[in-house]
Amino acid sequence: MSKPITLDDVRENAEIKKLIETSNDCLKQLGYTEHGLRHVGYVSKTTANILTALGYDKRTVELGAIAGWVHDIGNAINRNNHGLTGAVLAYDILIRMGMDAGETAKIIAAIGNHEEETGLPVSELSAALILADKSDAHRSRVRRQFADRSDIHDRVNLAIKKNYLAVDKAKKVIRLVIIMDDSSATMEFLQIYLSRMVLSEKAAAYFGYWFELVINGNVINRRRPATDVKRKPGETEVSED
Repeated sequence: MSKPITLDDVRENAEIKKLIETSNDCLKQLGYTEHGLRHVGYVSKTTANILTALGYDKRTVELGAIAGWVHDIGNAINRNNHGLTGAVLAYDILIRMGMDAGETAKIIAAIGNHEEETGLPVSELSAALILADKSDAHRSRVRRQFADRSDIHDRVNLAIKKNYLAVDKAKKVIRLVIIMDDSSATMEFLQIYLSRMVLSEKAAAYFGYWFELVINGNVINRRRPATDVKRKPGETEVSED
């Protein structure tokens, strides 16, 4: 019989722990940024915070947090199509844990649609997960013992001193603010993140919002310039690290 599976249940599940650990180890060997507990923790909290800020009920918020925690486990199999393989892995584990099939289906739809190569926002969980995952660009993701300024991914992430994602309900805007130093540049950020930002625009549109990317005070994807990068009235920061 199904029971309400909580985020704590998922965090303590031995299979999921091992899949997150293996995923992070595999991506380390491939030269990718950190995809371990820090990343999944950030995505889990931020997904939940987005849904909370937009007024969704507590169970939907918790399902979003669970989706964020397990969204990258497919990397234990292969980086390619990891959203799709991760969804299949998550379905089996969550059902065996006793989660309701309907709730499990919502989670795997979010996992299977979080990557820009194959995904689209098909639900509130998937849209929030996309926004949370794609906002996690920061120097803390660089594996410092392997940091390589000649690698564009390391260089861009090392240059990001601060970032935050916020929901501005008054203006119907979901805003990602990035503050970079001069060791990289906006053009380099866009070289590696453009397709992710386009998917974020689609995710915000699912909620009826506009996604606004602000880098060093400049609005990249909108004509109206930003006056500053300070918190604006009516804006709720939703990203957490």
